[in-house]
Amino acid sequence: MAFKKDDIIIIEPKEMFVGKKDAPVTLMEFGEYESEDCAKANEIVKQLLEEYEGKIRFNFRHFPLTMIHQRSLKASESAVAAGQEGKFWEMHNVLFSNRRNLGTTSLKLHSKEAGVNNKKFLDDLVNGVYGWQVQDDLKEGINRGVKELPAFFINDEPFTGKPTFANLSAAIESALKKVKKKAPAKQRA
Repeated sequence: MAFKKDDIIIIEPKEMFVGKKDAPVTLMEFGEYESEDCAKANEIVKQLLEEYEGKIRFNFRHFPLTMIHQRSLKASESAVAAGQEGKFWEMHNVLFSNRRNLGTTSLKLHSKEAGVNNKKFLDDLVNGVYGWQVQDDLKEGINRGVKELPAFFINDEPFTGKPTFANLSAAIESALKKVKKKAPAKQRA
């Protein structure tokens, strides 16, 4: 008998955004929670969300590099689990703050800090309940050509260059200009 992963409706990472729902620019990052570079990028993203409030929305996609960081997969699953209670972003930030301490038992403690109330949280992690969602993100990242982390996309276009505040801001400004140019054409249609 085949297993069905659709028995329970699971909110996928690709559906979890922070920022204004109809923002003209979508910033997407493929990353993982044990990476120092991704942790630095997370701080930059927080600044960008403040700076461009109402103009951008952010989506974090999981790309655990398990050959380097063995705990990154379960950390990603724990973020998806927290997202089922609307606590994805709280867990996301707690995981980056505790990136050197991501064992399964620690993830349970981190979930409490993020405000997750699921009594089956640890069981779900141990049983890999949210593993499919992380694998789906990983496959999408591979299909998009992600090779190094963090990898950013702005309105589905790959961002090249070092993900600094200045570089990402310039790319966001450019995307905002493109959106403004397209807007009048849509109104005439």
